[in-house]
Amino acid sequence: MRLKAIKNIHATIRLRSGLHIGAGKDSVEIGGLDQPIIKNPVTLEPYIPGSSLRGKMRSMLETSVYMDNPETAKAVMEGKPCGCGQKGCHACAIFGAHSTNTGAGITRLIVRDAVLTEEFSKLFRSGRLPMEIKNENSINRLKGIAENPRPLERVPAGVCFDLDMAFRVYEGDDEDLIDDIFKGLKLLEMDAIGGGGSRGSGQIAIEDITVDGKKIDLDPIAIF
Repeated sequence: MRLKAIKNIHATIRLRSGLHIGAGKDSVEIGGLDQPIIKNPVTLEPYIPGSSLRGKMRSMLETSVYMDNPETAKAVMEGKPCGCGQKGCHACAIFGAHSTNTGAGITRLIVRDAVLTEEFSKLFRSGRLPMEIKNENSINRLKGIAENPRPLERVPAGVCFDLDMAFRVYEGDDEDLIDDIFKGLKLLEMDAIGGGGSRGSGQIAIEDITVDGKKIDLDPIAIF
């Protein structure tokens, strides 16, 4: 397969509600958070892992747009990503066939870690961008009271991140293949990213989208 082009996609992710993407601590200190967010180990700035964005985008596309493909639908029903590797399967073409498939092909979409925009990075470095702590509880149905409070660290609403992606175009590709990326971004806006999405966390807006400098509008894109 001959590589014809690499399209550069840039956008801004603006948090509409607090974002929690867990750091996965092995232990919790007394008085410490049991659910801290992931941070750059050098700068301690929060960021959104490219794997989180890519995985959620793939999952949303496979459970909606790609369900017309019987192989994708079968994988979804088994709780797995599509691994058919068949020609014409957009899931495998864009994201690569599932790693357990011996015929796994190349991936076209590269999603880089989304880091704080320069404005919010400066605020963080100056100490004017504190993270928020949201306390969540479970409800005792018999007593009607809150129990087991869990402190959840979140990046506060309003913070912006730079999103950079690259899309490889190969000879013979469907011309509309890249359009699925815009559908995936719109689905992220309609759903949520990170943990606690069903409880209000992780709602985002994706703004100022460009492909090689050309502006893209998500509003007219139809999903369902």
